[in-house]
Amino acid sequence: MTEKNTGNTAGQKKASAGGSHDVEDVIARLDDIALQIYTQLEKKQIPKIGLPSRTKTNIRFDKRSGVWKYGRSLSWRSAKKVDGASMILKTLYMTSFIKEMIEQNKSSTLREMYYISEGWKLAKFSAQDESNNMAEDLEIITGLMREDFKLRPEEDGARVMGNLTLEETNRKGEKKRINCRDDVGDSGYGIPYNVEREKINFVDVDADFVIAIETGGMFDRLVENGFDEKSRAILVHLKGQPARSTRRFLKRLNEEMGLPVLVFTDGDPWSFRIFASVAYGAIKTAHLSEYLATPTAEFIGITASDILTYDLPTDKLTDQDKQALRSELSDPRFNSRMWRDEIELMLKINKKAEQQALAKYGLDYVTDTYLPEKLAEMGLL
Repeated sequence: MTEKNTGNTAGQKKASAGGSHDVEDVIARLDDIALQIYTQLEKKQIPKIGLPSRTKTNIRFDKRSGVWKYGRSLSWRSAKKVDGASMILKTLYMTSFIKEMIEQNKSSTLREMYYISEGWKLAKFSAQDESNNMAEDLEIITGLMREDFKLRPEEDGARVMGNLTLEETNRKGEKKRINCRDDVGDSGYGIPYNVEREKINFVDVDADFVIAIETGGMFDRLVENGFDEKSRAILVHLKGQPARSTRRFLKRLNEEMGLPVLVFTDGDPWSFRIFASVAYGAIKTAHLSEYLATPTAEFIGITASDILTYDLPTDKLTDQDKQALRSELSDPRFNSRMWRDEIELMLKINKKAEQQALAKYGLDYVTDTYLPEKLAEMGLL
């Protein structure tokens, strides 16, 4: 149980939007958490830790960065209640585990950390989601990233195909130059979980834009049809809801290489949210939106209007789909005329469609007709 409040929390630092931190800095920020609890106890105060409320009602648009970030509403974890005391105990155990990893120059998957907690007795996690959320909480409290904590997800990053040359540092510390079209197979270059400059540097690119693609089938279709070469594009497979490393990779391509980012998804409410996470930031990681989101990204995916214009094969909306669409009408990330019109139209026609529905007109239709028409409207072809 948490107590609601507004204001700033002691010791909370602004999230960094660039690079990793040195070991001493990371350890010092983790020590600050224990020091904060110790100081409260020394003053005979009930320990508590404040965190921004992670709800869509507590995200605000930051005009300077052009992304959605957490507002001022806080949830307090207080040892006054059993649940709060348990979470504080788990927080301290996790900081100790992370410090030990850093000092031993080791890393852990989020799943491994969950199982490690089995030895923490009262501090063990009851579910994987609980440990994942606490890793995000530590990012918010310290202003660091989980990469700084030597924590990595189970899944790998997305795939990339196109005339992009980068330099990656391998596990032996050697720098390897890779062209993401000429030096890879049909599956493309695999994005690692850490895409910061100490790991990856962009050397050169010969392309006009990036297309971030939701499904593997559509990514493979564009690769097989040679769309990256014919249209001078960098193709990135999002693998559904994109991993943080993928979103960071897209942001770096946009900012460092000056490439427009276009998001090509299915036409349903869940795919709209994939675009929102790339362009504006996801609600659960709003503390890192400035670091992960690409505010200039544009949507090139299937819309309700496309369903009608291209007479696409469809499925009926489920009750969950309808609920999600109505929720998006009150989501500030979709607060534009275009999105309101498309969401309302989708509810009206009661239909959704996949990217692959374009195959109704043949395997080359998406690369010969649909995407060229969309790109021409945007002035990119």
